[in-house]
Amino acid sequence: MSVAHRAMERLRDWPDLDVGPACCGMGRALRTAECEIVHFHSDRDADLHLTEPAIRHLAVYLGRSTAIRLVPDSQWVTVHLDNERDADVLLCLVSVALQAHARCVGAAPHRCNLNRVTFPDRRDYADVLT
Repeated sequence: MSVAHRAMERLRDWPDLDVGPACCGMGRALRTAECEIVHFHSDRDADLHLTEPAIRHLAVYLGRSTAIRLVPDSQWVTVHLDNERDADVLLCLVSVALQAHARCVGAAPHRCNLNRVTFPDRRDYADVLT
C-alpha cells in the first residue's frame, strides 16, 4: 500500500471529510460539504487546498520543506509523499486547511496544481538527505 493510500485511509475516518472523485478529473478527493480539501493524484502526490491566507501565513515553513511545492497564485500546495513523515505533514496541513476553509465559506473553487508541479526523485539524493 502506498504512502498516499495510507494517508487517504487515515483521513477518510475524519468526521468532516467525504471521499469522491477530484473535480480536476484525476484521482480521488476528500471534501467537506462546501469544498474539496485534498486531491490524491497518484501514489506519491497530493494537492491540498490551503487557501491564500493560510499559505501566506505558513509560507516560510512550507518553503523549507522538500516535500512541499508552492505554485505562484495558487491556493493549493502539492505534497510529495515519500514516507510516513510526509504523510504526517499532509495530515497536519489538512487540519490547517479545514480551519482555513471554515473562515471563508462560500469562496469560489480554485484550480488545483495538477500538472503544474514536479519533484525530483529523492532516492537520487539519499546520501545528501541523511
